[in-house]
Amino acid sequence: MSISDEALEAIVSHTPRAYPHECCGLLLGEGTTITRAQPTANVHPDPSRYFEIDPHALIAAHKAARGGGPQVIGYYHSHPTGDPTPSATDRASAAHDGRVWAIVAGREVRFFRDGEEGFVALSYAVAPR
Repeated sequence: MSISDEALEAIVSHTPRAYPHECCGLLLGEGTTITRAQPTANVHPDPSRYFEIDPHALIAAHKAARGGGPQVIGYYHSHPTGDPTPSATDRASAAHDGRVWAIVAGREVRFFRDGEEGFVALSYAVAPR
């Protein structure tokens, strides 16, 4: 998997702006290449402990993809006081749909595929613009 340096920086820079809440957003691109990270509102009632991507943003991204825009490859969120690995809450709420999840803590980002058997760590390369 690869991610553009611009998308990776968008994820990392979103985290402190949301602190002490969890930030969240969409990973957009084609195939196994993430070209853009789109920040979204965290609409969960308890955003300091959980995240829920704004459904309006998610629907708009899927509509844009059907119209020829970048595909929704997955999602990202932060763990403001934890580490960048799937939490028990992440594992319980995962759809097991094969999407990519990026989890960020501080400036560290790790990527996982949410498959039928649970989360699997992914290696990635950062591609310059």
